[in-house]
Amino acid sequence: MDLLYFAPGSASLCVHWMLLDIGRPPELRRVDLAAGEQRSPEYLKLNPAGVVPTLVLDGEPFNESGALVLMLADRYPDAGLLPPPGTAARNAAYQWLLLMANGLQPPFRTWFYPHEPAGEAASDAAKAAAGQRIGAFFDRVDAHLAANGPYLLGERVSAPDFFLAMLCRWSRNMPKPATEWPALRGFIDRMRARPSFKLLCEREALTEWLA
Repeated sequence: MDLLYFAPGSASLCVHWMLLDIGRPPELRRVDLAAGEQRSPEYLKLNPAGVVPTLVLDGEPFNESGALVLMLADRYPDAGLLPPPGTAARNAAYQWLLLMANGLQPPFRTWFYPHEPAGEAASDAAKAAAGQRIGAFFDRVDAHLAANGPYLLGERVSAPDFFLAMLCRWSRNMPKPATEWPALRGFIDRMRARPSFKLLCEREALTEWLA
C-alpha cells in the first residue's frame, strides 16, 4: 500500500484523489501544518522542503504534487490516466502539468501568504497581482476547455485534471472563484461528480466545495 503524508485540502489533495480514483486508497499520515510538524527533523528527512505531500513508494519518499500525479499514472497504467508515451496527447499532459505547477500554483501561494515574497508592507499589492495572474490563467484554461474539452486532454479525464481541480478548489473563497468561468464550471462539476471525490472529502473531512 502506498503511504501518503498529507494535510487536508492542501497540495496533497490531487495525489490522494488520484489514488482513490485509481482504486488504490493510500495509507494516510496526517501532517499538522499549524503545529509545524512539516518542519520536524523526522519529516524533513522525508521531504527536505518541509511541505506536503510526501508519497512513499516501495519504501522511497517522493515529493512535488505535479510530479507525483505523473508518477502514479505511470505506476498504475491500467487506470488510463496518461495517453501513450510519444503521442501528442502525452506531450500535452506534460505541458499542462508544468504550466499549472509553474504558472498557477505559485500565485496561489502568494495569494494565501502575500507577506512571503513581498514583506508585510507590500503584501496587499502582492496579493492583488497574484489574483490577476490566477484570473488570467483561468481565462486561458476556460478558453481551452470550451474549444477542446470537456477535460484538459479532450474527452477523457487524465492526470492533469486532478491537479487542475485541486487548484480550482483553492479559489473557492476568492472574489471570483473558478466556478465563475462557464467551461471551468462544467469541468469542475464533472470532476466533483466522480465517486472518488466524495470518498476524498470523507477521508479528509472536507466540507467545502462539495457542489
